[in-house]
Amino acid sequence: MQAKQKWWQKTVVYQVYPKSFKDTTGSGQGDIPGITRRLDYLKTLGVGAVWLTPVYPSPMVDNGYDIADYTAIDPSYGTMADMEELIAEGKRCGIRIVMDLVFNHSSDQHPWFLESKSSRDNAKADWYIWRDAKPDGSAPTNWRGIFGGSAWTWCEERQQYYLHTFAKEQPDLNWENPAVRQALYDAANFWLDKGVGGFRIDAIVYIKKPAFVDGEPDGEDGMVGIHEMTHDTPGILDFLHEFKANVFDGHDIFTVGEANGVAASELKDWVGENGVFSMLFEFSHMNLNFPTSERWYEAEDWPLSKLKGALTASQRATATNGWYPIFFENHDQPRCVNKFFPADADPLLAAKAMATVLFTLRGTPFIYEGQELGYTNVAWESIDDYDDISSHGQYALALEEGCTHEQAMAGIHRFSRDNARTPMQWSDSRNAGFTTGTPWLPVHDDYRSCCVEHEACDENSVLSYYRRLSRLRRESAVSDILLAGDYGEILPQHEAIYGFVRNLGNRKLYVLVNFTTHNAPYDAAIVAGASRLEGNYSDSTPGTLRPLEAVIYTRED
Repeated sequence: MQAKQKWWQKTVVYQVYPKSFKDTTGSGQGDIPGITRRLDYLKTLGVGAVWLTPVYPSPMVDNGYDIADYTAIDPSYGTMADMEELIAEGKRCGIRIVMDLVFNHSSDQHPWFLESKSSRDNAKADWYIWRDAKPDGSAPTNWRGIFGGSAWTWCEERQQYYLHTFAKEQPDLNWENPAVRQALYDAANFWLDKGVGGFRIDAIVYIKKPAFVDGEPDGEDGMVGIHEMTHDTPGILDFLHEFKANVFDGHDIFTVGEANGVAASELKDWVGENGVFSMLFEFSHMNLNFPTSERWYEAEDWPLSKLKGALTASQRATATNGWYPIFFENHDQPRCVNKFFPADADPLLAAKAMATVLFTLRGTPFIYEGQELGYTNVAWESIDDYDDISSHGQYALALEEGCTHEQAMAGIHRFSRDNARTPMQWSDSRNAGFTTGTPWLPVHDDYRSCCVEHEACDENSVLSYYRRLSRLRRESAVSDILLAGDYGEILPQHEAIYGFVRNLGNRKLYVLVNFTTHNAPYDAAIVAGASRLEGNYSDSTPGTLRPLEAVIYTRED
């Protein structure tokens, strides 16, 4: 345990998806001035840092994760002056702005790639990953990209293939080239000079490539998923320590890496005193539906013990070395109410139950835009209604593998990234107060009841519950326990209740959450002599949790 905690360990981080947050121009998509205007709202949640998904110039093939210029602002979001104002206004109200760095790949419209593809002997010829075709003219390996299809695309100019972990419009950068690494470090330092408070680093586990060899096919298409072939390749930490030395060191910022595939047992190498990042998004608790396949239509159900085990492993792995970013939603995930609870769950109780876990685990809570209002998934009828590139890829793959339209759409409804990207619901007025124009993605049907305007005035709303828990964490008699207390799981074999205790000296907080829609009994002796502190029902009875009930008890031994 650290003697003195840093600011980012004591705050709440809020992730903004700028395109869907607040439109100030009537264009139909959110912009940077819209974020600036809503900083005061974020402050009511105890937010001390706002993580922005990319706002750089981009063709928007993957909603900004295909970057064409790392040191500029896309005109659809505003200007550099708007960005500078957001950073300045954020500092005024105690909120730091955190940028998203997408350094595994760029857009195919980036000047670097346009030059690289022009010939085999230009100055940036090896800034990307190029390989000759196999003797039969086919792709260099049988790797399948994360969005579906081959991870290789043919380039006529060079008469070679280039690698792309994601879409073909997102060519992978060649981290083996020192000039590439330096150019990326320079871009990150550009934003530090602007005054940003940190970075979230996208898809960082893929930057180190292994040998380019075929893998054992895992589907009817004869391909193997690129994630299994490339993530966390030996030698990647050498690159990342160089990254840290050239960018992170010497700055009062936090960094959080997106590290899908890094196990809890490996966290010690990625975070903490000998690691690279302040925190690491690892996805063991988010990928429970996909133990052996990344196909949405093949999603598997899981027992609660799997979720509890994943969270407990991460808590233990960062108990004495490192720090944990607590999250249950982001721009790539469905809404947690649908992901973690039964189909018949009351969405308000479920949203509050997950909030209870979010604010009481050891680590920094990350709230995703709309999560604090209790958003649920959408279920549009046609694949054409969806904007998300991965949804279209998953739908096509499902049909290729013999699924019906209905089976394919069932997977889309459960896991589409558009579930998390519908516009922010500010009021019950037209388009939920998000825009005066036509929203780039339809507003959720429930906006008249599920919106900031209504929930802010309702003490029983999900928003009010988030605000209470945030205050509990930062300015209550138990704040020190929540910030610095140890974690220990209780009832580990219980398949309805997730329970844990936070310990600080002789003081304890007990957190009990029923993830089912039926009553769940437990041994009342666990909380004997404890006082009820908070919960998503108005009262609680030791020994039984009602459907979706979450309760926090406190006791001093």
